[in-house]
Amino acid sequence: MMEEAIAAFSQEMVAEVEEGISSDAPFSQEVFTRLILERLEEAGHFDTTFPLYQEGRVRNAAYRIDGYAFDEERSRLDLFTTIYSGDLPASKIPGPDATKALERALRFASACVDGLASQLEPANTDASDLARLIETNAGELAAIRIVLLTDGIVGNINPPTEWRGKPVEFEMYDVVRLFRILGEGETRSDISVDLVALIGKGLACLHVPAQDDDYDAYLTVLPGAALAQVYERYGVRLLELNVRAFLGLQGRKSVNAELRRTIAERPSMFLAFNNGIVATVDELDVEENAAGSLEIRSLKGLQIVNGGQTTASLHRARRKDALSLDHVAVPVKIIKVGGADLSEMVSSISRAANRQNPVQLADFSANDPFHQQIETLANTTWLDTGKGRWFYERARGSYLAAEHKAAYRKTDEKTFRQQTPKQRRLSKLDVARYLSAWSGLPDKVCLGGQKNFQSFMQRLKDEPPVPPDQIWFKRLIAIALFYRAAEKKIKSMKFPAYGAQITAYVVAAISHRTGGRIDFDQLWAKQAISPQLEELIADWAPKLDRLLRESAGQLNPSEWFKKADCWKDIQGRLPELSDPLPPEFSYSMAQGDGPMMPVGGGGHSVADYERIARCMQISGAVWLEIAERGKKTNTIHWKVAGICSTLAGYAVGGWERKPSVKQAKHALEAALAVERAGLVNAGLGAHSTGDDSA
Repeated sequence: MMEEAIAAFSQEMVAEVEEGISSDAPFSQEVFTRLILERLEEAGHFDTTFPLYQEGRVRNAAYRIDGYAFDEERSRLDLFTTIYSGDLPASKIPGPDATKALERALRFASACVDGLASQLEPANTDASDLARLIETNAGELAAIRIVLLTDGIVGNINPPTEWRGKPVEFEMYDVVRLFRILGEGETRSDISVDLVALIGKGLACLHVPAQDDDYDAYLTVLPGAALAQVYERYGVRLLELNVRAFLGLQGRKSVNAELRRTIAERPSMFLAFNNGIVATVDELDVEENAAGSLEIRSLKGLQIVNGGQTTASLHRARRKDALSLDHVAVPVKIIKVGGADLSEMVSSISRAANRQNPVQLADFSANDPFHQQIETLANTTWLDTGKGRWFYERARGSYLAAEHKAAYRKTDEKTFRQQTPKQRRLSKLDVARYLSAWSGLPDKVCLGGQKNFQSFMQRLKDEPPVPPDQIWFKRLIAIALFYRAAEKKIKSMKFPAYGAQITAYVVAAISHRTGGRIDFDQLWAKQAISPQLEELIADWAPKLDRLLRESAGQLNPSEWFKKADCWKDIQGRLPELSDPLPPEFSYSMAQGDGPMMPVGGGGHSVADYERIARCMQISGAVWLEIAERGKKTNTIHWKVAGICSTLAGYAVGGWERKPSVKQAKHALEAALAVERAGLVNAGLGAHSTGDDSA
């Protein structure tokens, strides 16, 4: 049965690769790499991966990579190497072939340290920037990891264990493991911790036997260095079931700052001061030692349910602050769930055990009401033709599960594929990426799927949105169509580097220039953008590429694009709109506002968008002054003063919400009036409001 399931998964994967071959990606190996990295990133195995095929020779020795990821926080470099055959059934990959692929990837890293960047032409490509990144950071790398991606089945191999005095880690994702992760959607089982190998002995523990077969509990103490090493290895995958993301170490009053101070100044008191962590496991190996005491020797399916901040703080203290964890001990409660429901158990533990910060419903991801509502809307909102809909993959692997379920009957399978083809599949990471870019946060998008999603969920918690409705969902899909069209067009333009980042900034730039106001109904109805909008994207993409590179200067571009300062720096220099506008911009249909997606209506022209842009050049403090002084002196009507106050709030919020055409018109008239009255310098000067009556 398992063999049949793997064979079906393999067949589906190969078919998807063949479907993805185009003039933009003519090689199946390239398509496979991109596809698998996207899915593994969604699954939380990697963060901010970049497909990048680069090969060459150094002193007659070949080097080659197919992608990379650089984690600045953990000082970790991942290099991906791909072996793709497209064989059905999946073929076996000889051990020596796999080993050679790993060695070629390591040679690339060595070539970078030895000055490869200066030899690559042109000098502003993804490959040359990566080579400079490796050359610059080689001395600070904690580890280098070589990751093999393949559609085959890999046997025994002997991976390299050292590179220039640094440990080399090896990860292998063959078709069997990919099926477990992407097909079955199970990732916990991949987390296996051999405590004896990690700390040299088992952990003495106190066992609390199960009651009603719901769970077993084990109380123990884990060395802080060991916990940091486990986090180094698995990262946020350890926190998959955790209710909160790591909140950071900023601020003297933050819990994490207190943790750091304890580690730095009184490490031996950590056990006394800290509540420790609560973890769940699928399995654990417990043995009795020579003294008759119980020891935990290994853990499988480890998940930190409570104490994610403690874990991440220990890792940061060790890796970024170079603090010793030798005298740090962490109290641990391990729960092995028996007959109880794991998800319900985790939710209960999280609510009951977490006292460091208040836990809100929005802290959850797949089970968050927001995502449940989107799933319901996707299932019930049909295209205008009535023959199809979008599929929202709220839980990882749910699309594949639905597809397999439909495959039991040929008629159901055909219907499913017609109604919800793969190109209409939408994941949680997709939603976060599209809405973040449209809301003017391209820097967050550039952080990568997982980190952007965490930031997105935090914003949902800070400002709970109006519950999504069908109008909101159609606008979401319209933005998705626009983003994907931009992605496709920019990819076809073959920029030497940073295509994904250019896409995020182009979408943010167009949203900024239009005030987030385009004809979403037209996009939904046509399920495609107009040729004119595609031309605008093609015109703006090289301009944004130039702006981004100028803004980066001597800094590493990929790291600079992740900073809010990058977006702030280029906002005042974005391209201008000009006539004729694409039909999506020149519509005249009134629309209301939706949660997290400010929209508007009215007759839209270049002058309208210029007014919106001019409003957004005025600070919140000035808008507030215009409102107060204009109202007090009766220079402007009290209703218009209210509009100016509203714009002040938008400005304080970083213009995540943008003025409508009518708001911009009335507000600019008010600003000009108080400026002419000598009450406030709004910075308009000789500018008109774009209206003859102003």
